[in-house]
Amino acid sequence: MNKVVWPLLLLFLTGATVAEAQQLNVSRIGYLSGNSPSGISARTAAFRQGLRELGYVEGKNIVIEYRYGEGKLDLLPTLAAELVHLRVAVIVTTGSTATRPAKAATSRVPIVMGSDNDPVGNGFVASLARPGGNITGLSNLAQDLSGKQLELLKEIVPKLSRVAVFGTSTTPGNAESLKEIELVARGCIR
Repeated sequence: MNKVVWPLLLLFLTGATVAEAQQLNVSRIGYLSGNSPSGISARTAAFRQGLRELGYVEGKNIVIEYRYGEGKLDLLPTLAAELVHLRVAVIVTTGSTATRPAKAATSRVPIVMGSDNDPVGNGFVASLARPGGNITGLSNLAQDLSGKQLELLKEIVPKLSRVAVFGTSTTPGNAESLKEIELVARGCIR
């Protein structure tokens, strides 16, 4: 075949595949992560399993568009824009580092956060009770719960006088959690 026929044949076959997908009413899900696929393989497997349990099967009634930053966080805005351009029905993010560029890329496509320490403080939602906007998802409430955990520990061990807290202040939300723990510690541990 000549050089002109191959691109036309490829275009025809691609067009047929798109038409078939539209007839099957396949939804596109965008999946955005700053990590590499191997770094979050367990999380991705659980995501796929959860979708299967709800009746969504990759290649049958959904297509998942995976975009990984591979540790290069400056790529995330471009990857988020790609997902919006593909007209995905929803964007699933794996954390605040992926949620921020997704939020900047769209106010129309729903965004589901896989996890965030402080979605209100990070400006993703207006409040936990009424998030508003196009972002929803999961929060571990680390900042809100860390002080309460120390208070409960003090109730369980009344003579408690020293507590060690391990963590990193560079992870989003951890610095605030550590401040909350210090504030509670001043009031209840002597």
